[in-house]
Formats: sequence, C-alpha cells, structure tokens
Amino acid sequence: MLEAAAEVSRTDILTDPHRTLTSEAAARLEGFLARRERREPVSLILGRRAFWTIMLKVSPGVLTPRPDTETILDVVLAGFPAERAFTVLDLGVGSGAILLAILAERPAARGLGVDVSEEALAVARENAANLGLAGRAALLRGDWTAGLSPESFDLVVANPPYIPTKEIATLAPEVRDHEPRLALDGGPDGLAAYRRLAPEIIAVLKPGGRFALEIGPSQAEAVSALMAAADATEINVRKDLAGRERVVSGAKKALGNHRVNR
Repeated sequence: MLEAAAEVSRTDILTDPHRTLTSEAAARLEGFLARRERREPVSLILGRRAFWTIMLKVSPGVLTPRPDTETILDVVLAGFPAERAFTVLDLGVGSGAILLAILAERPAARGLGVDVSEEALAVARENAANLGLAGRAALLRGDWTAGLSPESFDLVVANPPYIPTKEIATLAPEVRDHEPRLALDGGPDGLAAYRRLAPEIIAVLKPGGRFALEIGPSQAEAVSALMAAADATEINVRKDLAGRERVVSGAKKALGNHRVNR
C-alpha cells in the first residue's frame, strides 16, 4: 500500500528508506489504511492482483485470484507443450485469471471465457487488452456451456462456486463482505455447479481433451465421482502447496478405466 500511495517501487523504498512522504502520498496511505482496517482486501484497495506471471485488474464484481488457483496452471501447462496450438474454455472466467495466464504461457493457444456476469466480463476484457491477449481471448456472456458446440475444445478449466451456502456467513470479512456471492455460493453442499458442469464439460471437449477444476479441500472424492459418472477418464487429484486437495483433472473418455490417483 505504501508503494501505491507514494507511487514508488519496492526498490525505491529499500534503497531510500528515509524518504519523506508528500502530503498527498501520506493522505492516500491513510485512506488505504482506513479501508484495510475495515477489512477491505488489499487487492480491492489497490485495484490489482498478481496471479501466476501476470498482473490483473480486480474489482468487487470478480473473485480475487488466489495462489491456490495457480494449482490449475501447474496441472494444465504440463500437458500442453509451449509449441502446441490448442483451444481452451474457461467456465466462470471472472477476472480472466486462469484463461489469460494460460494464454500468456502458451502463445499458440486460443481461448474462450464464459461468465454470467457482465461486470466480470468487462474486467476480463480490460485485463486481456492490458496483457496484449485480446486477439486470442474471446469473452462471452453465457450460462456455462449453453449454446457451445459439442467437441469444440482441447481443454476446459473452471473455478466454480464451491462453498456450501450455510458456510458463507462464517467466512472472513474480506471474502464474505467483499467478494461476489455468485462466485462463492455452491448451493447446500457446495457441489451444485459440479453436478451441472460434469456432463457439460465432457460434451464440449474433443475426444482426448483435458479438463481441470478447482475444488474445495473436502470435495475431491465427490467431484471425482461426478466426473467419472459423466464418462471422464484418467481422473487425478492434485494438492496445492498447503497440502490440500485442490484440483480434479482428467480427460474425455475414449477407452480405459476410471481411475483416481492421489
């Protein structure tokens, strides 16, 4: 917050720690601190958040990208070499974090991000433009995969709402009071979105296509079962850096058995 208020870099602060704040910068910093005391997230105070290798604009209309979600990038980038041309669909694209991070790493890829929120799409479009990725990222208002052609994508990613409704009130104020409920509330058991998405994801994937879904820490078994019931194969569960089960991935079934690896 000091960097933003004083309009300096971290290096400036470290190399000249006794620099005097201007009155304008001091006033900005006081304003930032007052907002933080009210439990407003730093990302919303500053209007930006780093994710993977990119910097994103964020607003109250989108979920703030978190390091846990970067686990999806660990999974999918390993399966898609840098030189490969492929298509990716990001369901519930929000700020564009997952889609744009993939496109930034894979210059031959093209993607579509779908979201029901026009406010989120506006943020994603601005981020795509700022990152020079607008030419490879289409953004569409829609209801998950409704209207999309079958067998159209090589990769589908999603970070759907997965918090059980009754747990929303127990979340930290930074999340409960400042993040869009639409991006948090996963229904009574947190699995409502996955029940719908499982067959839809398999339908829009090309044969042999891959998927990667962020999950809540206790949802790996249930989400894996939903994907297996939709005829997914090669189902795998990846843990995040904190050791929590965070991503369920797999492929569109061709031949073979359902298998869950942990």
